[in-house]
Amino acid sequence: APLPPQEHDKPPAIANGELRINGKGKKLRKPRTIYSSLQLQALNQRFQQTQYLALPERAELAAQLGLTQTQVKIWFQNKRSKYKKIMKQG
Repeated sequence: APLPPQEHDKPPAIANGELRINGKGKKLRKPRTIYSSLQLQALNQRFQQTQYLALPERAELAAQLGLTQTQVKIWFQNKRSKYKKIMKQG
């Protein structure tokens, strides 16, 4: 049976950077962000000061660099995980 019409009209939901079509498995991933050298410089500099950003700090940094807060958040998550991996290796 065809879906009731209201099902079709829902905009696709965006979950953690992935565009999902009607909540079923098919995922259209957003292309990965390419950071400019200036953005990376600022992000790395900030990471050296602190590995964790408070919400207002994240908002401010994102605004300064022209990134979304999600991009900043995920960059920091990835950087922490990479950093821990390196520390574990010694």
